[in-house]
Amino acid sequence: MSNRSLLSTVFLTLSATVLLACQKADEQDAVAADPSPANENRIVYAVNYPLAWMAQFIGDDAVVVELPVPEGVDPAHWSPSPDVVLDYQGADLVLLNGAGYAEWIQFASLSPGKVVDTSRGLEGRFVAGGEVVHAHGAGGEHEHGNVASHTWLDPTLAMQQASSVAGALSTLLPSREAEFQQRLDALQTELRELDQGLESAFAGWQGVGVLYSHPVYQYLDARYELKGTALPWEPGEDPGAAEWERLGSILAEQPAAVMLWEGEPLPVTAERLRALGVEPVVFETGAVRPTEGDYMTLMNKNLERVVALEPQS
Repeated sequence: MSNRSLLSTVFLTLSATVLLACQKADEQDAVAADPSPANENRIVYAVNYPLAWMAQFIGDDAVVVELPVPEGVDPAHWSPSPDVVLDYQGADLVLLNGAGYAEWIQFASLSPGKVVDTSRGLEGRFVAGGEVVHAHGAGGEHEHGNVASHTWLDPTLAMQQASSVAGALSTLLPSREAEFQQRLDALQTELRELDQGLESAFAGWQGVGVLYSHPVYQYLDARYELKGTALPWEPGEDPGAAEWERLGSILAEQPAAVMLWEGEPLPVTAERLRALGVEPVVFETGAVRPTEGDYMTLMNKNLERVVALEPQS
């Protein structure tokens, strides 16, 4: 199914709940004017794991954070059922990533007063995503459009998004603003240290040639000036003869020493890459909830793998 067809299907499905959605929106406005008791946790819905993690880190016991994306599904291309859309509508706060992330949002009737685009004001730092259309996993065929959406892979942008989350929570619960600010400061310290670590580690990668197995690393590429080339490859799939031929053409024009992957590539793929002089390195994006640890655990493991490799020019 094409991206256009997928969006049309989502539109028709959600249209069937328009009347109920409007009624729900009216109810939400009433709740906004008459907030829940001070001792009742606020319900926060997010569109990806980084935002969910930020909200829980900053909000602590003041919030219940929900990310209803099924396990193994990329939130960027997920389409919720009408019932799940109603859950988003009933939340006290909905955190959006912006930059075109989670296109189903444009078809949902969400109360503007409860929606926060965490990348608003950062448009000047958005980078191009390219026009890549392909299919993988349960999401089917989709495209990576003109604006890249994985903003949080630049820790300095993630810090700004975290500030937006803290501001939204403080508006929701002004009596706890000082607590939220304190946890935001701690979070931003961790992100700043992550940025410094990645900047130092990636300094040795500049000029050696970098490849990406998927067009999702644009903000990482821009932040650390790697000037890499993206391919539409998947960790658990053989790229196929045409893609290997394409890679050969790319390497003939611009040699590369490393290739970042969202997950471990197939052993046969990794072996073939090494035969071409390209070392595969796992760098998980964190868009989905990790099986172990949390967002910072995952990012620090990414950092460790980058530090461990010293690409040869």
